[in-house]
Parts: sequence; structure tokens; C-alpha cells
Amino acid sequence: MAVIYGINGPVLKVSGRGFAVAEMVTINGKPGEVIAISPSGATIQVYESTAGLRPGVEVVGTGRPMSVTMRPGIMGQIFDGIMRPLKDPEAENFTYSVRVLVEEGQALREGEIFAEAAETPLITYKATVPTGLSGMVINRAPDGEYRVDDTIITLSMSQRLPGQTESDEAESPQISLTLSQTWPIRVPRPVAKRYPPDTPLITGQRIIDSLFPIAKGGACAIPGGFGTGKTMTQHQLAKWCDADIIVYIGCGERGNEMTEVLEDFGKLKDPKSGQPLLARTVLIANTSDMPVAAREAGIYTGITLAEFYRDMGYHVALMADSTSRWAEALRELSSRLEEIPAEEGYPAYLATRLAAFYGRAGYVKNLNGTSGSITIIGAVSPQGADFSEPVTLHTKRFTRCYWALDRRLAYARHFPAIDWMTSYSGYAPDLEEWYVENISPKFPEYRRQILKILQEENALQEIVKLIGSDALSDAQRLTMSIARVIRQGFAQQNAYHPIDTYTPPARQFEMMEIILNLYETLQGQLAQGIAIPENHPAFEEIINMKYNRLLAQL
Repeated sequence: MAVIYGINGPVLKVSGRGFAVAEMVTINGKPGEVIAISPSGATIQVYESTAGLRPGVEVVGTGRPMSVTMRPGIMGQIFDGIMRPLKDPEAENFTYSVRVLVEEGQALREGEIFAEAAETPLITYKATVPTGLSGMVINRAPDGEYRVDDTIITLSMSQRLPGQTESDEAESPQISLTLSQTWPIRVPRPVAKRYPPDTPLITGQRIIDSLFPIAKGGACAIPGGFGTGKTMTQHQLAKWCDADIIVYIGCGERGNEMTEVLEDFGKLKDPKSGQPLLARTVLIANTSDMPVAAREAGIYTGITLAEFYRDMGYHVALMADSTSRWAEALRELSSRLEEIPAEEGYPAYLATRLAAFYGRAGYVKNLNGTSGSITIIGAVSPQGADFSEPVTLHTKRFTRCYWALDRRLAYARHFPAIDWMTSYSGYAPDLEEWYVENISPKFPEYRRQILKILQEENALQEIVKLIGSDALSDAQRLTMSIARVIRQGFAQQNAYHPIDTYTPPARQFEMMEIILNLYETLQGQLAQGIAIPENHPAFEEIINMKYNRLLAQL
């Protein structure tokens, strides 16, 4: 019998043998996970408060890793870090209208879809054959109403499940499949093939889609200090991006901020269908006062859910807010384990964990032949807006898209507060062909010209600070004026304006073309000796074109 002999916050020292690393255990009904094994016993992290535990309490192993059960009824739900429902714990007892897609005598392989259930008005749940299992259908239930744990089909097994021995197979040649499936959260789900990132995730946010685009299946970081709009930016992306499903992970945020997120998501409408946005959203809520071990597990629970819906053929956008709080939980656990600290007290394996998390993004061909994607957009909250701290730097290494939020822009009420001088997108070259084929052959060149003007303005502002604006030539003043038009009329976007909140790519192209045509026209007038006033009426007119209803119809 294994019993506790040491308690250090959420970390327990347990005597006894027979445990495996990453095995789930229970201690007085509290869930835990084995994270280390020594000759004297095991080290366990507990996902709940350890208040009331004492040495001598028995620890019982489950024989399986920390896993989550995917089933119908997940959409619209709110879970904690280890997927215990916070909103509607009885959802798993509901009945669902099921359509069985296979016939008796049909051979099935791992990953194949054998039934569908109407989960929400927007999402159809697709039950798949568990990984590592194949066989022939020897019995199927008729179409109808079923609960999550009702048998839908029975397979005659032709392949053993992971961990199953030959004697087990001989004793159990048949297996019943239900609508649910369990998968360990720290193990990526297998795929048949990975596709290159050549399709953009359309967000309707001009500075993102046109200047710093992200590909479906890509990974992006949003670093920013307090009050710079990380959560608001993720709200906009969740509402408007062309992903089928949103997985939102609130990791270690303040309780009142998380409450605001939950209330806002409950009120939001999906603009494409008119249905509540929660009908295609899953929320993982871990506030800063929740157990630290559950906070550390939360991002793995979220990415596992995203992978499961990706396997059904959906495009999933995962918002993690914020990975800095997750890293802090990792640091706390590491210190209680008495591990040697690295930079700023974080464990030496911080970079490895971040790489493993962002590496689970991708646009893939699933085992069942469908295609799906997971796009990870992780917010980073560096203390004091110091982008040189370890979490931000390591995240930057493993993401190809970087939307740096600037405090000065946010305080000037410029949203999204994405700084065009420090942000970048490594996906832009891969996506040029898509923009050329679907929008215009001129789109990539217009993007480069817009960025060039903004960069020239930044250099000219340094000159103005040193010796004043009188040192600028007429052409340089024109560049400054056009850059102001780009900043206020194109890069700045009002999330609460019915027209400006979303701009399709075709309209973004038209806006860039209008701005650049004006720039070219005024440059021609300067060449002819015609003075261009800084308050030229065309500037304000073009700045306000983002509110133009006729242009919005493009």
C-alpha cells in the first residue's frame, strides 16, 4: 500500500512502488499525477488543494495517464484545467440524435468516423474509431436518440489496443464503441500528413490580415503589458476568424477578468450564423486562485480538445491567455520539486515545454482522410512589458508570427495596439500565392509599400525629435502625412463599430489601393511644384473611409 509521507503545497512524497510516470492517482478522492519516481517511492502533483491531507493517507493508482474524455456536449461548456465541468455537469447524461454511418460487415480502421450526432446548431459531433484499434463491424445500433455511454457499434478486433496483451485480446475479441473517447493530454494525437502553411486564417482585422497574416495551422504570440488589449484582440479573433471552432484557455488570469470573459462570450453572436458564439466555443477556465497543478495542465487539456475536433475535419483556433501564467505555475511546481532553476527561476525545460505546446499546431490530413487545422494564438504577459524575459523570448523562437502590443498605442486609444515596427509574420511569403490567386496579383506589393511607408515615417520621426520638422523636405512631409492616414485609417480599427469591426480581405485591398493611389498622385503634384498642405481634405476623407457602408459591401 502506498501512503503519503511528505507534503509541500500541491506536491506529495509517497512511499511504495508500482506507480508509473504520468500515471493518474487519487488521494481521498482528489486527482493527482505521478511526476517522478525514486527508490523510496514517487512524487505526485495534486490538482486540488491539499488542505486536510496528512502523512499516512493512502494513494491509489489508476493505471492510466492523465486523460480527458471527449464526448458530445463539450461545445458551449466551461471546464477547469482537468476538464471538470463548471457550467453544466449533467451534460454527459443528455441524449443526442445519432446517425450511424457504417454497416455490419464493414471494416474500420483507426480514426475513421462511424457516427454523427448533432451537438449544437453549428457543430456536428463525429465519433471516430480510437487510435490503435481496427476491426470489422459485427453489430450497429439503429439511428436514434442515445446517451454518451450507450453502445453505438461493436467491433470484432483485428488489432490490439495500446497496452493490451495477446491474452487480453483472446479474452476480449470484441469491443463496444460509444460516442465518447479518452486520450492522454500530454500525448499529441497522430496524423497521416502535415500540409504546408499556405492558407491564411482570415480574421477581418486589417493590420493582421494585410500586414502580419497568420496561416491556418500556424502559431502566433501576442506579447503585451497590462492594459494593452491582449484579451480584446483575442475576443475579436474568436468572433471573426474563419475557424469552425474556438477553444479559449484562461490560464491564471484574475477571477474578475475571467468572469468578464465568460459573460462576454455568453452574449456574443456568431456573425456568420446568428447563433450564440458559445455554440462553437469551448472555455477552459483556470483563475489565479485555482490549484497551481490544474493551471499547469490546463493548456494540455485545451490542445487535446482542439486536436480531437481537428480529427473530425474542423478548423480550430486555440486562444491561450496567458502562457506567462502557465509558465509561472510551472516555475512554482519546479521550485517545490527542488529542481535547479534556470533563467529568472523558471525550470530548465521551459523552452522544451513551450516547443511541445506550439508544435501541436498544424494543418494536417487526419487518419480518416479529412483535413483540419489547429491555429494557436498565445498571449504572453511579461512583467513590466519586458519582452526580453524568458517566456517571451522562448515563445518567439517557436512561433512564426509575432504581434507585439505597444503600451503607447494602447494609451493613445489605438486598437489593435499592434506595433508595426516590432511585429512580424514569417507566414507572409508562404501566403502570397493565396492572396495573388484569391484577392489580387498586386496584394503582396501593396503590403510591402504600406510597411515601407510606416518604416520611413519611424525614421523621419527620429529626425523630427532631434532637429525639428523644419528640416524635412516636402516629399518627407508627404510621407509623414500618408503614414498618418495608414495608421489612423487602416491600422486602427474600432471593435464596436458595426462596419469597422470586420473588414474582408477584398475590402482591405481596396483600402490599400486607394491610399497608395493618393500617395502616387500627390507625389506627382509635388514633382510639378504644387504644394501639398498637411491638412489636405483628402487625408481625413480617406481616414474615414473605413466607416463607409458602400465600401464595406465589397
